[in-house]
Amino acid sequence: APRLGLSVPLLAAMSSSMPAERPSCANFGSGPCAKRPGWSLEGSVGDAALGRSHRSSIGKAKLLACCEETKAILGLPDDYLVGIVPASDTGAVEMVMWSMLGERPVDICHWESFGTTWYSDAVKELKLENVTNIKAEFGVLPDLSKTDASHDIVFTMNGTTSGVRVPTLDWIPADRTGLTICDATSAIFGFDMLPWEKLDVVTYSWQKVLGGEGAHGMLILGPRAVARLESYKPPRPLPKIFRLCKGDGTLNGGIFKGETINTPSMMCVEDYLDALRWAKSIGGLPALLAKSAANFKVLADFEAKTGWLEFLCAVPEHRSNTSVCFKMKAPSGEPMGSDAVAKFRKLLEQKGVCFDIGAYRDAPAGLRIWCGATVEQDDLRVLTLWLKWAYQQVQAAQ
Repeated sequence: APRLGLSVPLLAAMSSSMPAERPSCANFGSGPCAKRPGWSLEGSVGDAALGRSHRSSIGKAKLLACCEETKAILGLPDDYLVGIVPASDTGAVEMVMWSMLGERPVDICHWESFGTTWYSDAVKELKLENVTNIKAEFGVLPDLSKTDASHDIVFTMNGTTSGVRVPTLDWIPADRTGLTICDATSAIFGFDMLPWEKLDVVTYSWQKVLGGEGAHGMLILGPRAVARLESYKPPRPLPKIFRLCKGDGTLNGGIFKGETINTPSMMCVEDYLDALRWAKSIGGLPALLAKSAANFKVLADFEAKTGWLEFLCAVPEHRSNTSVCFKMKAPSGEPMGSDAVAKFRKLLEQKGVCFDIGAYRDAPAGLRIWCGATVEQDDLRVLTLWLKWAYQQVQAAQ
């Protein structure tokens, strides 16, 4: 096999060159993600309504602010609703599937772990009879043109565990009759998702691009999704935390005014509000998108210069600029073994310069490095120095 120009003696000679710089923040994991620059417990969440009811006037005001500020920063259409729901993005996706699916055939597009879960749940748990499985392997985007606009379509906007994103919504017709249900948890605030009118349902969690805390989901509904909720009664019992409609079959509008189904953490609520304030302070959505793009470029430039790091996604237009996934190669050019990859990551953690960059457990062995807006571009530059050093160390020890 062709070698990469990195002989073991050369690696051994280079291995003592430990970088002098260290990242200001070593958190590069893909969820929960790094807190925003300058975050502090007292300064960021010191005004939390701790010990107060989420039904109190102050509690409801903060929850309503989460919904309203989210809508403003994203620039959602006036007739779109934003609500806080239980159980992170997973809870948001599941409540939509259980509440809305079954009225017509369903196309489920998946190419990584979470999308595969949505397909499995539709078939095995909801036991839907007419489900089209539109799938691809890790690192590949399926042919989305195979979807049927008369069907409901479930898809992930960004494959968090595969590093593959949907580059455009051109494949979704404006005159569709089915709903589009988009799991956007590692995409929203990270890259352009316009036009919103192509998406009837959008879900995400606080812990991704904005660096919030876990356990709370966000649900965005367009008017077509609301119409479905009010016109279709699913043939299955719905747990309380999945119920989006009142007893008379009309939408529970309070959910979209800060009246949550169950008790939220007011500490996490304040943390999300802090993230939204920070986003607004740096220039809003355009600034967030620009930061993620600039962060991705640091890693893309580094990958282009190395012979041992390779994007899991081969098509540049399909590569995620938030959850960036790589394969690793040995000097021989063969794939780097999982044990060697684990040693590589452990070495970086031992040095305290990089945490939580392992590929997802279902994905091929490699790296997954978060490039969302809460990560600083210069920290990624410094990280590349340590990635190079750690690779030299691991190979020299083989």
